[in-house]
Amino acid sequence: MKQMLTATFLVAIVLLLIAPSQVFAQAGDTLVVYATPNSLDEIITRDTTSTGAQAHKVYKLVSLDTTYLYSGAITVKSDLTVIGVPHSSTGRPPCIQPAVLPDNSIPGNLFVMNGPKTKGTFKNLYLLGLSTNGSANNGGVAFQISADSITLVVDNTVFEEWLTFAIGYNGNWDKFFITNCKFRNMVEPNQWYIGEVLRNEWPGAAYTDSVVMKYNTMFCINGYAACPVTKYYETYFEFSHNNVIYTFKNPFFIFNVTKGKINNNIFYGAWAGGIALAEYPWWDQLWSPEVGSIIDFDVLDSAKIALWQPGLPRLAAGVVDTAAEKLRTVEVKNNVYFWPKTLTDYWTAWNDTAHVDSVYTVSWMNTRTTNMFTDKTTWPGFTQSGNQNVDPGFGTSIPNVLTQSTDGLLDWFKLCRTGTLTTTYWGYQRTQVGTAANWVPPWPLPEAQHMQYTNTAVKNSSTDGLPLGDPYWFKGSPTAVGSQPAPVPLEFTLSQNYPNPFNPSTTILFTLTSAEHVKLIVFNMLGQEVRTLVDQEMMTGRHNVTWDGRDNRGTQLSSGVYFYRLETKSLTVTRNMLLLK
Repeated sequence: MKQMLTATFLVAIVLLLIAPSQVFAQAGDTLVVYATPNSLDEIITRDTTSTGAQAHKVYKLVSLDTTYLYSGAITVKSDLTVIGVPHSSTGRPPCIQPAVLPDNSIPGNLFVMNGPKTKGTFKNLYLLGLSTNGSANNGGVAFQISADSITLVVDNTVFEEWLTFAIGYNGNWDKFFITNCKFRNMVEPNQWYIGEVLRNEWPGAAYTDSVVMKYNTMFCINGYAACPVTKYYETYFEFSHNNVIYTFKNPFFIFNVTKGKINNNIFYGAWAGGIALAEYPWWDQLWSPEVGSIIDFDVLDSAKIALWQPGLPRLAAGVVDTAAEKLRTVEVKNNVYFWPKTLTDYWTAWNDTAHVDSVYTVSWMNTRTTNMFTDKTTWPGFTQSGNQNVDPGFGTSIPNVLTQSTDGLLDWFKLCRTGTLTTTYWGYQRTQVGTAANWVPPWPLPEAQHMQYTNTAVKNSSTDGLPLGDPYWFKGSPTAVGSQPAPVPLEFTLSQNYPNPFNPSTTILFTLTSAEHVKLIVFNMLGQEVRTLVDQEMMTGRHNVTWDGRDNRGTQLSSGVYFYRLETKSLTVTRNMLLLK
């Protein structure tokens, strides 16, 4: 007994001595991690089972008096959850930044997920790309997604000075749910096509399942706010209630979206760098030569259609497949877009003088895309309304980004377009790291006050009552998105009809994991609706529906291939079937 008490006392003394620099497991599934001389990657990557899976489900970061350092990528093959505990009164989240390695270099990627069908959840973090010596992380990304069917959820996280991408991926059918995040000063000093928020990495050889980005601010970035689509198509894209304030190049690269929503956003000074003559057309377009625009779509080619709608016949190259295009649904509603007069005057003066390279300036929606929204025969599912070209009225420091004496955007424009970029940056009050052990990023974010725009008509013009753009700047807190911020049911299924081929009737099975308004519609080969089988509010669970081969008027249809489409507010799936008499 005496020996047991002595041993217990010694263990207690040891725990007291190491408490400031150790990690503790809680409730079996959670590991509380303190900022210590041990790098974060050492702690998490070593915390694995014999099978290589993470030993804990949740890693909770609690240190606020200094930053967490990483000296190498945190690479995982299983589910990973990292949650920061914000300051109780200010809301400032824990910060992670690169360490300086023995050779004076800094590590690249922070989190790497390469386990197929896994899920990463990250919340309440400040991810800084600057090392403790002030060096920028040039070439690394905060999240690298490198396997198929991964789900990434990131909420209430600040990304700063990630000069390549915040999130890069090359797996197929990955899903992204990015909410309440702030992306700031993502500017590579001599390459204006990187410094991007979300990127399907070059050469864009991945199909994308879903991208949902809501309640975010992208502020001073070189490249894309969302680039999920380059070569291949994407199933679902939603970009709602975001601020996109100053991008040098395109805010989007989303030509191939088959179902999407771009609603209630503010685009201010987007694509400020224009399109140089040398970049036109193919740097910013894929198939149709056109001057780019903020909202920019294109028709699908036969290879994409063959995968998306395998039952449709293949058409000759260059022929618009109207049957497929009729199935696409895209809405663009209640957005505000604006280019400050200082910027538009600069464009005009630049092109009126004998510069090395003049530029094409962009519009809200180019001719090709406008035609897709107005041609209701070919694109009945493309709708737009309530979009306005109006000044939100941001505080003075926001428009001053163009002309400020240090890191001004127009000075950078000149260097870029004359081919004289070296190590110059542009941006808004770039973070200066400290060397003291207790250094932390400034909080609140320096732009907080001036993000509260003054145009009340803009503020009240959203479709849902929230302030237009990112509501955070008015609320001072993240917008609730629920435990799973995905409007796309993860177990939404539409089974192949049976029997198939059929005569005279067939059964269609579908499942829903959340109560939604559901439509089940049958189309013919021309994309014309022939029968509505289901049009019902708040359905959920498992359902069987029988079709007797008749149209809405009760007429028996002839033999042939038909398509049945299950549609909810958040997802659409289409399959084909054969009526054979």
